[in-house]
Amino acid sequence: MIKEEHEVAITGAPQGSGPVMSTVIDIQTEPVVPDHIVWSLFNSIYFNVCCLGLVAFAYSVKSRDRKRVRDMVGAQEYASTAKCLNIWALVLGLLGTIGFIVLLVLVVVPAVLYAISQAKNHGGY
Repeated sequence: MIKEEHEVAITGAPQGSGPVMSTVIDIQTEPVVPDHIVWSLFNSIYFNVCCLGLVAFAYSVKSRDRKRVRDMVGAQEYASTAKCLNIWALVLGLLGTIGFIVLLVLVVVPAVLYAISQAKNHGGY
């Protein structure tokens, strides 16, 4: 027998003749319901198209409140609505930003360049 194993065997077992007491702790895990509050805050600051980010933030706060009172079904419903609103706010915000950049490149820049070339050709006015 190895020395360490022998020492564990001797010191590991209780030596008294009394009853062995044990404590069992039952830890119940609650389902995790994401409330999307950070995403909603981001959308309400940067992509607040038609106030969708602000409404998503309100639903995220409602979802967090429902989690506090242990209403997981209500929290899940509010979180699902917040997620949907966040997706729409993000998609519409990105499309608006991309559309603005395309409009700027395709319309405004050529118009400014044309105006500069006309001013050079005609000497001002």
